[in-house]
Amino acid sequence: MTREKQDAKSEIQSLREQINYHNYRYYALDDPEIPDAEYDRLMRRLQQLETEHPDLVTPDSPTQRVGHAPLQQFREVRHLVPMLSLSNAMNRDEVLAFDRRVREKLGVDRVEYAAEPKLDGLAISLIYRHGLLELGATRGDGYSGEDVTQNVRTIESIPLRLMGEHAPELLEVRGEIIMPRAGFEKLNRQRLKQGKKPFANPRNAAAGSLRQLDPRITAQRPLEMYCYALGKVQGVSLPDAHYDTLMQLRQWGLRVNREIRRVTGIDAALAYYEEMAVKRDALPYEIDGVVYKVNRYRQQEKLGFVSRAPRWAIAHKFPAHEEMTTVKSIDVQVGRTGAITPVARLEPVEVGGVIVSNASLHNKDEIERLDIRVGDTVIVHRAGDVIPKITAVVKSKRPPDARPFVFPDHCPVCGSEIIFDGVIARCSGGLFCPAQVKESLKHFASRKAMDIEGLGDKLIEQLVDVGLVRNAADFYVLREEDLAGLERMGEKSAHNLIRAIEASKSTTLPAFLYALGIPGVGEATALTLATHLLTLEAIRNAEIEKLEQLPDIGPVVADNIHTFFRQSHNAEVIDRLIELGVHWPDPQPLATESLPLSGKTIVLTGKLEGMTREQARKRLQALGAKVSGSVSKNTDLVVAGPGAGAKQSRARELGIRIIDERGLLDLLDSG
Repeated sequence: MTREKQDAKSEIQSLREQINYHNYRYYALDDPEIPDAEYDRLMRRLQQLETEHPDLVTPDSPTQRVGHAPLQQFREVRHLVPMLSLSNAMNRDEVLAFDRRVREKLGVDRVEYAAEPKLDGLAISLIYRHGLLELGATRGDGYSGEDVTQNVRTIESIPLRLMGEHAPELLEVRGEIIMPRAGFEKLNRQRLKQGKKPFANPRNAAAGSLRQLDPRITAQRPLEMYCYALGKVQGVSLPDAHYDTLMQLRQWGLRVNREIRRVTGIDAALAYYEEMAVKRDALPYEIDGVVYKVNRYRQQEKLGFVSRAPRWAIAHKFPAHEEMTTVKSIDVQVGRTGAITPVARLEPVEVGGVIVSNASLHNKDEIERLDIRVGDTVIVHRAGDVIPKITAVVKSKRPPDARPFVFPDHCPVCGSEIIFDGVIARCSGGLFCPAQVKESLKHFASRKAMDIEGLGDKLIEQLVDVGLVRNAADFYVLREEDLAGLERMGEKSAHNLIRAIEASKSTTLPAFLYALGIPGVGEATALTLATHLLTLEAIRNAEIEKLEQLPDIGPVVADNIHTFFRQSHNAEVIDRLIELGVHWPDPQPLATESLPLSGKTIVLTGKLEGMTREQARKRLQALGAKVSGSVSKNTDLVVAGPGAGAKQSRARELGIRIIDERGLLDLLDSG
């Protein structure tokens, strides 16, 4: 072997060891030591050397995760130890009954359990011989599965070689292949752009991605694996408890979920369930419950099995995120900007602990994509505080008389023609349309706008229907005797409402601007207008070019603002509101360059316990931050509390820093 060849071999070996070590830090320990750019440089150098010296390439090289030709079909393989299923507990009583059976059989007062999240993916079995990955197989019927070795080799969180010098002669390890939320959302966006049908959920996406005959397709999918059990093991002594064994797997470079916990007694196990139920929607992956396993192997052996399930483990399921129900009707709603939104009226069904009877269908394109019809059986998905969504139609249950929904060409409220702005359908009736008037008035009176206490949606609809209110200024000429005769409105209620309307006259310029309902002008943009232009007169007279120079106001919103203030009927209402006494103090210009969070864009998502989101927003804005409602590449920080969903996933996808409420409080205190 030449000196050049020997040097290349040595460098290749060093690079492989470095890359395997950093993979271990990243996937098994969730504690990377180097930035992605440095990792990429190591990988590119290894690829270069192996290209120059192909005879030095080995099957366990980190570069050998893709490259095999597509298979014609998967071959069947038999598991060395059967992959058994778990019994399910759907409520607290069933968990207590499980614990009672375990304690009675073992003759003990309390049992130590290993508690872990129940990942919602595809079960997999891996076999390592002398530390090298030899086989990957699906669960199948529990005794035999499909050989998907070429595909699991493409998954970066599955090591091709175990870490350490004392790997077992044989290691059969079990786990779950999953697709994280962020990767799932990105994959579906790509599929929609390509005109392909999106996956219904991460579980289906993971299963479909792993069972590709072409491993190059699997390699493009964002799959990950977490290990949770062992099958057959030879040539090594293992700990005497399940939890400790999982920690040993982590030492070998296999990924183990960081939420796993040892708990003593069923009360502690149930507390873990409640904790994970709160965390559920903030996790980067889907879970559908937790699993309790008797931790000590001797106790597991004593308990044994019943049918095809162990007596020493049980899955405690969460309320379902998805359920099936039927579509009773499809209506369209008209928003305050004239947007026409189709809504499916559903046979009420409990999803994720909430009764769901309506689901937005968003637009005409979504209806056509789903091919949804009245009478259809549909799958409804709801996670955390996310609005319920129909993810699929069960075509096999479609009644023979079901007909496609015909999107209306005229507004169902005022009869005006419906026009299309891209995929958004709008009523062309403007303020002539009663629906738009009602919705704009509801917005005007809402808490973050003029904050008129007691002026609810139903009352506003009554006021419009009887002709007492036609625009926002009419609120300020209402009299108690006008209100007293309305449904559910007595003298005291009328008196309190008039007082609340009078109190709302004292407001702020940002709140007033937001209340006007200018398309595209939310709270943040209203604050930008007020703190940069300072007076309503300056804002009304601003040209488009000047508006575009303000932070985060683009051409479309600038045009919306400019057009709004130049429409005569809007000007008349604004002038009348001011004549009737609506007023505010002049805003102070922001010396933003001196504020600690100047130039930072922050997104709040999920629930906060120590303060409301509104209080957090105002405190952050007082420190110079812009608080946005959506995550983008311009976002600097995301504050995620329990229930955070898509925004947190998007932040992870973009590599944006995420903090919890404790981190937020530290940030505010330091400011």
